[in-house]
Amino acid sequence: MQENNAESDIKKQDSTQQEHATTLQDCATPNLQQNTDIANIETKKEQTTKQDRITKILLGMGLAILLGGITFCFAYFYLHASLKVATLIGIIGLLVTLWTNKALPMGVVSLLPIILFPSFGILDTKSATANYANPIIYLFLGGFMIATATEKIGLHKVIAKFFLARFPKNTKGAIAALGVASVMLGTALSNSTVALLLLPVAMSITDNKILRTRFLLAVAFGASISGITTPIGSPPNLIYLGFLESQGLGGISFTTWIFMMAPLTCLMLFMMIQILSYGVGNQPLNLSLFDSVHINATHKRLLVLIVALLFILLINSPIRPLYDGLGLNENVILLAFGLMMFMPKLGFLDWDDTKSIPYEIIFLFGAGFCIATAFSQAELGGAFTAFFAHFNGVPFVFFLFLACCFAIIATGFLSTTALIAILLPIIEVATQPFLSDMARILLMLVVTICASFSFMIPISTPPNAIVFAQGGIKAWDMIRFGFLLSLVGIVCVTLFSSWYWWSFLEINPT
Repeated sequence: MQENNAESDIKKQDSTQQEHATTLQDCATPNLQQNTDIANIETKKEQTTKQDRITKILLGMGLAILLGGITFCFAYFYLHASLKVATLIGIIGLLVTLWTNKALPMGVVSLLPIILFPSFGILDTKSATANYANPIIYLFLGGFMIATATEKIGLHKVIAKFFLARFPKNTKGAIAALGVASVMLGTALSNSTVALLLLPVAMSITDNKILRTRFLLAVAFGASISGITTPIGSPPNLIYLGFLESQGLGGISFTTWIFMMAPLTCLMLFMMIQILSYGVGNQPLNLSLFDSVHINATHKRLLVLIVALLFILLINSPIRPLYDGLGLNENVILLAFGLMMFMPKLGFLDWDDTKSIPYEIIFLFGAGFCIATAFSQAELGGAFTAFFAHFNGVPFVFFLFLACCFAIIATGFLSTTALIAILLPIIEVATQPFLSDMARILLMLVVTICASFSFMIPISTPPNAIVFAQGGIKAWDMIRFGFLLSLVGIVCVTLFSSWYWWSFLEINPT
């Protein structure tokens, strides 16, 4: 009887275990099915996202090819340009469209001239690739290294706290603080370096995408505006003064330049703050993040290095006829300070930190120089001479207004440095028959200043390119705000050049 009871107990246990197993299997089956369904949904989403991305790329490239073809036809059939020049203009239309619609990464588009220009006989491969090692690129590289060190140790938060504490803690106050900081730093540093230093500041204030866009644009626009304040503020200023000297025309001293441009800088800064503040109200900002920010020994060490850099750049720049400067190459100075960021005990960076350097912007600069070289070798002087001859007899104020519009539009296709290097010799030769020396000096000055006021296109100025690539700004946001500020710049420069600047210009005998 005991054996029978034992066998009965064993059978009951087996039956219970089987029931538990069946129950677990029944419970597991829906979970497995649910996991399978989730995996299938995620796979479908990935496939849909991939297809959407491919569609976007194809549409963007198709639009770029179409617009490139239209600009080619316009130049060849309407402007009667040569086949080489029309092809160059068509390729630029293609590149500008790809830069704007982001169908391809910015770095990829920036390297396309190396392939396209030799393929269509515009430049040989050696001439095209040499522009990607232009000496001025090493100035930007040094600035990138200093900006990376600034962000790594948190000095940008110290800078932000300093300026933000002096303005209301709301949206308009933050825009004003960033604009004033850009202009003040830009009087000594290049506008690209200013944008690099203040970019992490603007991105650290808020997580709101709309407000962050306004803050980033304040940095970019403020840096471009600051570039006109001193002769060393931007490369076009130095190109302009050097060209006047080479032609035996009257120069503009360092101090005179500041007196000429300071009122315009303040007016443009004020208008920029008003434009970027419109539509967002005076929303209060939570700046408690900066309450715990305090300057330490590491911050002070980097500040000493930056102040030393500013001092060397100031004493290196000539203030003629009083002072000829040190004669050092600014590209070398800034690169040297950038490399100092890696020195033990003195610097702040490791080689792994260089991964954050935006090399695609360096490629973008190289593309701009490559386009400038292509333009200079395309022999466009004759075409521009005929073009300027149509304005003989036009009121000079209206001529200045048209020159402002032309300069801002042209920077949508060329970098400001490249544009001024190409355009100043053309203006000097083409307008000699009907403009006096004073008028030509003023006209070239207007073109130089307006070239720095191209706020609409990401590739127009280095600050635009930097915040566009690193800050994730939409092209349309830059275009709509930049268009309004560019209109203000055109009106202001026309008024200043037709009245205020005349009294400062002097002509020396050739």
